[in-house]
Amino acid sequence: MNSSSEKLKSFILTFLAALVGGLIFRLPGLPVPWLLGPMTAVLACSAYGKFQLFWPSWVRDTALIILGYSIGLSFTKEALSQIISHFPSIILMTLLLIGYCTIIAFGIAKVSGLDYRTVLIGSIPGGLSQMIALSEEVDGTDSAAVTVFQVSRLLLIIFIVPFFALSAFLRGTEAANLGKTAENTVLVPEIFLFAPLAILFAILGKKIKMPTPFLTGPILITAALTVAGIQGPVLPDAVMDISQLLMGAYIGLMFNLSKLIKQGKQLLIWAVFSSMMLLAGAAVMGILLSETNPISTITGYLSMAPGGMDQMTIIAHEAGADLSIVAGYQLFRIFFIVFAVPYLLRAMFRLMAKQHS
Repeated sequence: MNSSSEKLKSFILTFLAALVGGLIFRLPGLPVPWLLGPMTAVLACSAYGKFQLFWPSWVRDTALIILGYSIGLSFTKEALSQIISHFPSIILMTLLLIGYCTIIAFGIAKVSGLDYRTVLIGSIPGGLSQMIALSEEVDGTDSAAVTVFQVSRLLLIIFIVPFFALSAFLRGTEAANLGKTAENTVLVPEIFLFAPLAILFAILGKKIKMPTPFLTGPILITAALTVAGIQGPVLPDAVMDISQLLMGAYIGLMFNLSKLIKQGKQLLIWAVFSSMMLLAGAAVMGILLSETNPISTITGYLSMAPGGMDQMTIIAHEAGADLSIVAGYQLFRIFFIVFAVPYLLRAMFRLMAKQHS
């Protein structure tokens, strides 16, 4: 894809595919239609192999900034106080989830004969790029296998969690917590304060290598302003739907199904099994979390769901979960996995190597 005109044509084609996918999912009332529909349509077109697709990263980043701003609005003083009261639980549940991953990896490595380090890095629900990069830094691990495990987990989570979260079993009665107020539905003039700051903090977050900077940066500055008493305007539903479409198309184009299958059926089977075990364990922890804390079942479930924070908060918004609580658990886990887990894993692998030698 050389010329700018070819890129534009491919971008328009991808957008149309995403739009059609969203409409197809929207008409029968399927869950999170503007995320799953575009993702499915673009994924199908990409797997078909006859279309030249293109989706600029800045479009995805725009969607993340919109989502980050909306999440930040939910961090009122009351919500922040609630998150602080949850902090011991946040630490405990994060450690439990990581510990559960190590147990799953150990069992799969024993039964399948796969390298334990590879399975473990592939099983930890961190950022896809961060885990692949870590596997490349650890001697003896198979980065291709790590990619299969991580991609399988993300695909299963994105397709399974929305249907489970929006089921009658989990759905709560609480309204979506997006900082909505009856008197604050007009975008101006506050949007001229929040929009530049959200963009600025997204860029700053990228410069200091913050995890998922275009999501985390806007969350932090919007939350800080909201806690300080400066209430930002709630975005219209149409804007949130567009942001989901932009994210869904990017996620669909990110996965290469044919390449994933070519890695080997046996490896793929173990990757899917690992992902299903992780999903089941996280669901149990989420229900346990809701039983031991004054939060709904859906909020506890999505707080522990081992997916990306962007996807889980989109689903939380659609399901009517407590967005600030879900974001608090997910945000801490991604920071812990990105900044602490690599050092812990390297130390553990060095200890294992010493014991083996």
